[in-house]
Amino acid sequence: MAKISAIHRNKRRQHLVAKFAAKRAELKKILSDPNTTDEEFYVAQRKLTRLPRNSSKVRVRNRCNITGRPRAYMGRFGLSRITFRELALAGRIPGVTKSSW
Repeated sequence: MAKISAIHRNKRRQHLVAKFAAKRAELKKILSDPNTTDEEFYVAQRKLTRLPRNSSKVRVRNRCNITGRPRAYMGRFGLSRITFRELALAGRIPGVTKSSW
């Protein structure tokens, strides 16, 4: 199990990403537009840097939904490999069976 503080820190980051997503998208659209004047560009850039760092999607860490483990995350299921294996062997993940040949 991951440290509770790390899990909560990541949840705070996810909340900030959701809160500032629209504002960030709007500013990035201004920055990527080739018709933007230099003045508008620098104003948008300044506003973007003033937003909280943790409101960037890049800073969110993928973690297992059950244990909070940050490594070996399987995005399709939202689980770490260890938790995935335990649940699959117990038959709790629909459509997943152990391979044998």
